[in-house]
Amino acid sequence: MRTSARKGRQAYANPQICIDRLSRKRRETIRPVLENPKDFVLLSARALGQRLEIDAATVVRIIQAMGFPTYRDFQRYLHDLAIARATSLDTMKTSAPREGSIASLIRESVDQDLKNLNTLRHSIGFEDLTALAPRFYKASRILILAGDLAASLATYLEHHLTILGLPVVSATSWGRTMHLVRTAGKKDLVIAISFRKGLRQTVEGLQLAHGKGAYCVGITDTYVSPLAQSSDKFFLVSIEAPPFGASYTAAMALLNAILVGCANYRRARTLSLLRAAEEEERHGARWYQT
Repeated sequence: MRTSARKGRQAYANPQICIDRLSRKRRETIRPVLENPKDFVLLSARALGQRLEIDAATVVRIIQAMGFPTYRDFQRYLHDLAIARATSLDTMKTSAPREGSIASLIRESVDQDLKNLNTLRHSIGFEDLTALAPRFYKASRILILAGDLAASLATYLEHHLTILGLPVVSATSWGRTMHLVRTAGKKDLVIAISFRKGLRQTVEGLQLAHGKGAYCVGITDTYVSPLAQSSDKFFLVSIEAPPFGASYTAAMALLNAILVGCANYRRARTLSLLRAAEEEERHGARWYQT
């Protein structure tokens, strides 16, 4: 996505800001669309007006009052809202075996993973990732916030940053998250990972850390995620998966890119640490010996 388009979408990423710009009557008119975006996202302004029992010109005036330059911008916003509010049932219902073939769904799943990776490849800011690496070494603490399924991503990132000798700790429960961010400060780096609407503990943890001056990085899948509102820098990765649930293929690729930047920012230091660990990796007691 081009920079100008990205900035434009960020400008109206907060749905409450968009709604608050409207009169009470207009809020009630447009509310069904914002509450069920997937039912309206593909409609033209004329078709949307017919559903709302108003004319197309009124539709355009309402969306412009909300801060959208064009109706196409509003449709993009609805698309982002639909992604944020999608459930496992939604994705399961939209996929059905072709001619009774489960194999075709498996193929679609792999194809979707490749699509997610390709989207990341063409949208990721390599300069942003490069600039992020020094912050890992300057930080007094690196706090990784996640929960539920995304806890697996936090564990993966924490494990590798520990190998690099960095002061990292993860929080994947509500209590631990609140206790960690309560003492967050300007010298800390906070990485929050959550998708769709955003897990409450992760969102509120990031908001608290951001308010305390910590440098905050969000990893999510849509511009309307609340993580985007409290991040100094955020990265988008698609977690779309045909059958149900979520695919973390692209998210893992993003974490790997972050780790490559960190490992090579101080390459000599990394090599020294790996040499020290080599003997244990080759002959340590934790490994199965043949």
